[in-house]
Amino acid sequence: MASGSLAFVARRSEPELVAPSKPTPRERKPLSDIDDQESLRFYRSVIYFFRRGPAGADSSSSKDPVGVLKRALADVLVFYYPIAGRIREEAGRKLVVDCTGEGVVFVGADADVRLDDFGSTLTPPIPCTGELLCLPESSSATVVDRPLLYIQVS
Repeated sequence: MASGSLAFVARRSEPELVAPSKPTPRERKPLSDIDDQESLRFYRSVIYFFRRGPAGADSSSSKDPVGVLKRALADVLVFYYPIAGRIREEAGRKLVVDCTGEGVVFVGADADVRLDDFGSTLTPPIPCTGELLCLPESSSATVVDRPLLYIQVS
């Protein structure tokens, strides 16, 4: 199927917060002046495509790849715990990461489409990006007081 005519619908689970799998430090980390710029206070979307491993390579991950990735994310957040926190604005509009351990937004999705259906090259514009991305509630949402990461595994 040519990627220009590709159409599909992703069936998504309800968004849930995935927190670190173990307790993490509760602290505040100030952002640098470069990271603190007003023009950078928004979300960026990224799509990564991966082929499924060979059949039978790892039976547990092939049966439930969304569950495997969700558990792995919780484990990784132990080491990268600031990502599970929230950006807060302090006096003088200075931003800090409040390492709360609240978690990141995670959505599992299923779509009746294969990677090969996208064509030989996966270059922008990618068709149906709205089906492949878990986005904040509002397209104008800033990162302040919201989860730092939204992940959808399809």
